[in-house]
Amino acid sequence: MSAISALEQALENRWEALWARIVDKEPVELVDALRRECDSNVVVCSESRVVVPNAYEVELAEHVHDELTRRGSRVGQELTDSLMRHAEEKGYEWAGPLTVHLTRSSDVPNGRYRVNSGVLNHVSAEGLHQATH
Repeated sequence: MSAISALEQALENRWEALWARIVDKEPVELVDALRRECDSNVVVCSESRVVVPNAYEVELAEHVHDELTRRGSRVGQELTDSLMRHAEEKGYEWAGPLTVHLTRSSDVPNGRYRVNSGVLNHVSAEGLHQATH
């Protein structure tokens, strides 16, 4: 009977893994959307230097935001890590420190999410101090 129990447990684990992939589709779609946003905004500076935006805003529909943030703050970090790996694979250089910011929006056209990117300059404390004097 232990062989049958082990088989049942293995099948149950496989089913749970498959179900998790289906249920967790939204983060996978967000990763793909971030990658597309990154890829569509490359600036080729030279043969060896390709720069991409460093600031990404992911506007989430309220129900999607609630579902993703219910899992904790790891979602933002996971999206950032995934985008960082993507850029490394492609040989991209960030225009500054990478940020991925999740916001809640009631005005998302597709009812799920919208991804925007831009360049956010890195402001040092020294530069800020000089600007005020």
